[in-house]
Amino acid sequence: MKGLPPEMKYENGRIIAEADYVMAHGRYTRPDGANWIVVDVMRMEDGIFEEHWDVIQDEATKEQSKSGLPMFGNEFPKE
Repeated sequence: MKGLPPEMKYENGRIIAEADYVMAHGRYTRPDGANWIVVDVMRMEDGIFEEHWDVIQDEATKEQSKSGLPMFGNEFPKE
């Protein structure tokens, strides 16, 4: 991702598009270990990016997960 500090990493999980909206679900791995799970919602108009919203949440650890399932992908991040 452009503009990210070099010590951060972005992993894309899914991209979903319908009509003029695109949603991208991903994980930002931070150097301090407190990862973020993010959904970016973008509105397009005539192929041009017009608006953006996002939802950001700290990633739950295995111990914090009420369901026992990870928030992103098939496994919890390595600690």
